[in-house]
This record gives sequence, C-alpha cells and structure tokens, in this order.
Amino acid sequence: MKQQGVHPEDADSTSDASSRPDERPGEDAQANTPPDPDRTDPEAHTDEVEGDEPLLPARVHRPSDLMRLLVGVLAVAVLLAVAAFAHGTTSGLEQDITKGTGQAPDLLIKIAGLASSIAILLVPVAFAIERLIKRDGLRIADGVLAAVLAHGVTLATDLWVAKAAPDSIQEALTQPSPGDIHALTDPVHGYLAPVIAYMTAVGMSRRPRWRAVLWIVLLLDAFSMLVTGYTTPFSIILTVLIGWTVAYGTLYAVGSPNVRPTGRTLMAGLRTVGFRPVSAAREETADTPDGGDRGRRYFVTLEDGPPLDVTVVDREQQAQGFFYRVWRNLTLRGIATRRSLQSLRQALEQEALLAYAAIAAGANAPKLIATSELGPDAVMLVYEHTGGRTLDSLADEEITDELLQHTWQQVRALQSRRIAHRRLAGDAILVDRSGTVILTDLRGGEIAAGDLLLRMDIAQLMTTLALRVGAERAVASAVDVLGPDAVADCLPMLQPIALTRTTRATLRRLARERAEREREAVLEASRQAKLARAEAAGGEEAVVALEKPGKKAVRAQARAEKRAMDEALDEAREEDPLTQIRHEVLRIRPQAPVEPVRLERVRPRTLISFIAGAIGAYFLLTQLTHIEFGPLVANAEWGWVAAAVLFSALSYVAAAMSLLGFVPERVPFPRTVAAQVAGSFVKIVAPAAVGGVALNTRFLQRSGVRPGLAVASVGASQLFGLGCHILMLLSFGYLTGTEKTPSLSPSRTVIAGLLTVAVLVLVVTSVPFLRKFVVTRVRSLFAGVVPRMLDVLQRPQKLLTGIGGMLLLTACFVMCLDASIRAFGDETTSISIASVAVVFLAGNALGSAAPTPGGVGAVEATLTVGLIAVGLPSEVAAPAVLLFRLLTLWLPVLPGWLAFNHLTRKGAL
Repeated sequence: MKQQGVHPEDADSTSDASSRPDERPGEDAQANTPPDPDRTDPEAHTDEVEGDEPLLPARVHRPSDLMRLLVGVLAVAVLLAVAAFAHGTTSGLEQDITKGTGQAPDLLIKIAGLASSIAILLVPVAFAIERLIKRDGLRIADGVLAAVLAHGVTLATDLWVAKAAPDSIQEALTQPSPGDIHALTDPVHGYLAPVIAYMTAVGMSRRPRWRAVLWIVLLLDAFSMLVTGYTTPFSIILTVLIGWTVAYGTLYAVGSPNVRPTGRTLMAGLRTVGFRPVSAAREETADTPDGGDRGRRYFVTLEDGPPLDVTVVDREQQAQGFFYRVWRNLTLRGIATRRSLQSLRQALEQEALLAYAAIAAGANAPKLIATSELGPDAVMLVYEHTGGRTLDSLADEEITDELLQHTWQQVRALQSRRIAHRRLAGDAILVDRSGTVILTDLRGGEIAAGDLLLRMDIAQLMTTLALRVGAERAVASAVDVLGPDAVADCLPMLQPIALTRTTRATLRRLARERAEREREAVLEASRQAKLARAEAAGGEEAVVALEKPGKKAVRAQARAEKRAMDEALDEAREEDPLTQIRHEVLRIRPQAPVEPVRLERVRPRTLISFIAGAIGAYFLLTQLTHIEFGPLVANAEWGWVAAAVLFSALSYVAAAMSLLGFVPERVPFPRTVAAQVAGSFVKIVAPAAVGGVALNTRFLQRSGVRPGLAVASVGASQLFGLGCHILMLLSFGYLTGTEKTPSLSPSRTVIAGLLTVAVLVLVVTSVPFLRKFVVTRVRSLFAGVVPRMLDVLQRPQKLLTGIGGMLLLTACFVMCLDASIRAFGDETTSISIASVAVVFLAGNALGSAAPTPGGVGAVEATLTVGLIAVGLPSEVAAPAVLLFRLLTLWLPVLPGWLAFNHLTRKGAL
C-alpha cells in the first residue's frame, strides 16, 4: 500500500486557499499542486473535477471547540472549588513552591524575567507576520478577537475576586504585592490571558516549532512571576484556563476557517502517491449530499490504469455525530463506538487495518491501495474501483434468495475471524453487475470483537433485510448460511437500541404508519356501524328519533359499535418487524432465548431524575441547616397537622370525581378511589405527569372502557384540568396582586405572565416548524379528546362531577398546604389563602413538568422559594413544605402499594 503525506508547506498553502471566503473552493489549486517530473505537457494538469462542487462555507463550527470550551469551564469551576474548600491544601502548596523558587539565583531570575517580557510580545507578532505572509489574515482576526474577549473576562474576574469572592478564593489567587504591602497582586494576569487566548485561537499549538516556543515563553514568565512574588500558583493556572477557554469559545462562536480540501486538492494529493489522475467525479447521495461522517467520495479516472474510488475524510466530517457517539459510549455497555474519540490519523489507520483484515478473512471488501494526508486536517483513502449499486437502491424484485445468501456468506467470513462490521445497513452493502456482494463502510468496524458485537451484526443485518424482503425470507437465508443456533443466539440483541441510527428511524416511521392505519380502520368501522344502525332504523327520520333512545337501546348500540371497532382493530393490527423476526426464529428454535439483554448503563430518564433530585436535595439541605427542629416540633400546632392529614385524605376522593366526570360509562366509585390511592405508589417510580395518566388509562380499560375511549377520557380530564389550573393561577395571582392595594389593577407578575404567553404564541405561529408541530398535536387531540368531551357535555351531571372534583382537588391541596403553614407559624407569620394558592399552583405545574418521580426536588424548591417570596419566614416555610410533601407524597406510598397490589389481584389494573 502506498502511504504518503502532502508536504507541510503544500498543506499550509492548500489550507490557506480553501479558507478564503471570497474565492470558489478549488480556485488557485493549480498553484498548490506539486510539480510532476514525469509530465511535460503544460495542459496535462488541468485537474478536471466533473460536476459542480458545492461552495464550501467560509467558517465551520467544530464540535471539538465546544468540547474544549466545556472542559475549560469545568476546569475553572474545579479550580475555584478547590481554592474555596481546600484552603489548607492551597496554602501548603503555595508555601512549598515559594520555598523551592526562593533558592533560584538572582541572575537567573533577572534573565528569565527579561526574556519572558520580551518574548511574550514578540512571539505573537512574529506568528502574525508569518500568517499574513501565508495570506491567512482570518486567523489573526480570530486571535485578536479572542484576546479582546479574554481581557474583558480578566477584568471581570479581577473585579469579582476583589469585591464579591469568598476570602478563601481571594487568598488563593492574590497575595501582598512586593512593591506595596497594602496592595494585592492581580488574581488574573491582564496581559498573559489575552496572549494565551490569541495564540490558541490562531492555532499556534498545532505547529510543533511554534508550540515549543510558546511553552518556553509561558514557563519562563510563570517562573519569573512566582519567584518575584507577583502571583500565586492558582493565579497562573486560572490565567491559563481563562485564556484557553475564551479562545475556544470564540472559535466556536464565530467559527473556524474552513480548511476542507477541494477536488483539485485531491488531484494534487493523488500525484504525490504516484497516480496520474485525469478527472474526478463527485459521488453524492440524496440523504447525505456532503457524505456525512463517511467522507466525500470521488470516482477518479487515470491516464494509464483502471479507475479509482477515493474517499476524503476531514475533521469536520469525522466530527459529525460526535456528541451522539459520546453519549452512546457513556450510556451503553459493551457496544461503545471507539472512533468517537479517535484522531484523524487513528481513523485512517483503523479503516486500513479493517480493509486488509476483511479481505484476509475471505470477505468481499473494497481493496485499499494507498492512503495520504491532504494537509493537516484531511486524509484520503484510495481504493480499487468497485462498481455497483447499494442494497437500498435495488428494487424489491432484484433482491433474490441467492443475493441474500451471498450477503450472509460475507458476514460469516468476517465473523470467522471475529471481525465486527458495526454498520450493516442497506447503504453499506454493495452489489456489482455480476451479483457479487461487497461490504463497504468498514471504518466503524472492530477486530477481535466480542460475542456481543458479533451477535449485534447478525441482528442488524436480519433487520435490514427484513425491512426489504420480509422477516420470513430474511431469517430463512440467515439460517441457511449461519445455522439456527447462531441466529437464535442473536435474539436478545434484537432491540432498537442495538441497531443503527438509520434503522431505528425507519422502524419509528413504520410504527407511525401502522398506528395511522389502525386508527383509520377503527374510525371507518365506527362510521359503518352508525350507518348500518341508521339504515336498520328506517333512514334519516329514524336517526333523529334515535337521538333520545332508551337506556337498553343505548347500551346495545354501544356494545355493537364497540364490538365492530374491536374487530376492525384486530384485523388492522400489524406486528412490527422486530416481533416478526422473533416469531420466525422461535418457529425454527422454540427454545431460543428471547429476553432482551440490558445494554444501557444508565437511562436518560434516570440520569435526569438523579441530577434534579440532587439539586433539590442540595437546596433543601441548605434551607434546613439554619432551622432548629427540636423547638419547632415542640411548639407545633397538632390540630392543624390533623387538619392537613384530613385534607390530604380527601384529595383522593376529589381525584376520583375529576376522573369519573369525563367517563360516560359506569365505573364503580370506591374502586376508582382505590385506584387514585394506588397512584400514590406509582408516581414515586415514574414522573408525576406520566405515572398517573398511565395508571388511570389502564384502570379504565380493565373496568370495561374501550382502549381508545379510555385514553380519550383521561386526555379530556387532563385537558380540562390544565385549563382550570391556568384560570385559577391567573385568578389567584390577580387577587394576590390587588389584596394590598385599594385599586383593582392586576399585579406585575400576572401582566408579565400574560405578555410571556403572548410572545410564545407569536413565536410558535411565526416559525413554520413549530407551527406544524403544534398543529399536528392539536389535530390528534381533537381527533380523540374533543369527541369524548362532546359525549360528556350531553350528560350535565357527569360534567358537574368532573368540574367539581377538579375544584375540590385543588382546594384540598391548598388547604393542606395552608394547614401545614399554620401548624408551624402564628398569627404574625400567616399569609392569605390567595397567596398559598398561587404558590401551590405554580409548584404543582413545575412538579408535573419535572422528569423526577413525584416531582421530587422541583416541587420542594418551588414551594419553599414561593412561600418565602410572598412573605413567609424561611424557618416556617421549609418545615411547612416538608410536612405538606410528607402527607401528600411519602406517607401515602405504603397505602398506595397495598391498593396497587389489591387492584392487581382483582384484575382492575
């Protein structure tokens, strides 16, 4: 294999030409092309690139810059935390460094100080001149902007340390100035941080010679400042971190100059590895016109040989999907994507290794014949040309059983040498004119792979083929080649999280289409049932007469309609592709394991719940540290505590009323109350807005309500409850703002809230994407909930029960919170019922939106802050909130668990 890099000077020239925004990418590339001694024709180097290459953006936002920015911010936070909480350690460290540097000779100190003072100014200027000569003025502009911002951040940090920082941080970052013992040294060096930001932004650290000079200058300056007593070790570290962080923040905000190689740069690179290219044609796909993270692909013709397939990968393309891959590395066990943390050269070496390993294993893969660097930010991989079409582009009738078996034979060859492909999607399987199957896109593969990855490859390919030819043919072809045992062993891997991103997107799209077909079938069956009933009753006059039929007739009609809709739903219901694959495999191997393997280390919901709970716990602990609970409990009014218990118990009756008010069918009231008590246990293990909805829907279904109507009833209850909640919050907020003033003008909070809502409505209606999203959701809501609301409106008694239950439920919680406040307060610390209602409604809304079970953390913090804001002392607000949450969240858990188990045994859940 030929492997050679473009000369560094040529690379700089290439980068400079491609980063100028006022030129079309590829212009002046002839000047950057190294001369070919074997060519004498002056027109032979025309570098024809077929097809119009898209104009490359002048600047790009690199995910790596964002990652460095976040790391820098985290490092600054850690440094300040160490300075604040580890005062003894920082003092000892400073003393040790001062003692060690105090023994340095005076002559050395003076020389170091003089050299660093001169070099700290000359080095940036020299680099700027060198870049301007190379026509790279954009980098210098970036560096100047970063320096200005770093200076501003330095001034702000100095002001904060001097005026508002804790004493421990001030002592760690400053010390008495040697020239004036009454003055302190600067916490951050006003000239060093801008210089570091400038040199980082212009890219000095990526050039070895300049990097060495940079480090020497920084070390000399730090040494001279420490020895002379003008700084502290923590001050130097903070200065470096601020300059470094501001530089990468600037680069990410304004974008880095684009140094992507163009097609003409590719032609020059091919000549450096001994080829004589004539033309290059860009190969694009409809879904990823820029190549995605797989690189840009070219079809290159040569003067004296067969054509080539060339892939160009640069840092921007390699970084695409970076955060997604990092997230999968952190949350999934055993299937980490290693290339998310690779350098560009490591990615090149891995793809070359996998290409050779695949061919050595006997699999058909593109033959890699040369690699080369195209400057400092791109590489190219040269393959022998393999013509053909991808599996995704083949028509269904072209995918024969023979082709399926050939595909599995390639996978068997890879697995015989324990090579995992990791991406066996339809666009990675190539079929040439002779029908030979070629596996491409090996860059994400892995050698010496474990059993988990090998089984995932089988599961992925079975899913890919099943989406095209059906589960039966996909499984049969896999069994013919791999054997039934190997196919059965992959069943635990047959889960969406183990599949590729594109496959998961396809499965979600198919699921939406199946749900839409089922819904249309149910609606059509309902229409047909109503038409049949109308025709049987004698036409339109009979329909009018049926508006007020007897109870028995209504029940019979409802049962008939429900039966017709259930039959239509059963006929329209389709299995998803993964379930179809499982059934086919189990038909061949009934004893095959089907329990999915746990691949997630941590789920996003669990992580968010943990973070939110930790924040809430920290907030509560900070509030409780200033409270003496002994005297507080001893002086508590236990009568009000009993009243709070009573209101908490009454809330479950109100919740049952608010649910049954939107269910026209007959459901036992006592059992509904028991279901609401069981919800106290469910909301501890699930977010409040999710657990209650799921439990009530399940309860109604088990009580005889059809699934669609059960969902509609719960949705109608939630929708009506949301409207009541907003109206009550605005009403009580209005009363709170006017209770201390003689006028009836609303409070500023209410006005601000209304203006915020108005702005949000304008934003949603003006942005097409948001408008489409809202319209889609509202349309689906009106498809199910609104018809249910119309059914309820025909029964005023039911509607009154639902509205009364919602009002009673809110009143119970407000009175419970008010009783909790009165239990720990007195007449001087009491607040109005309107204020308590506003605080509760706001806290309840936030608790419903919080992802934590029961709104833990969010509700406590909101209620405590709200009560303090309306005038309640913190020593009363904190215990009152704790008592309220104890009665409404924690104590009902045991009765809720008992009710949940009882209803489950009775078949009601």
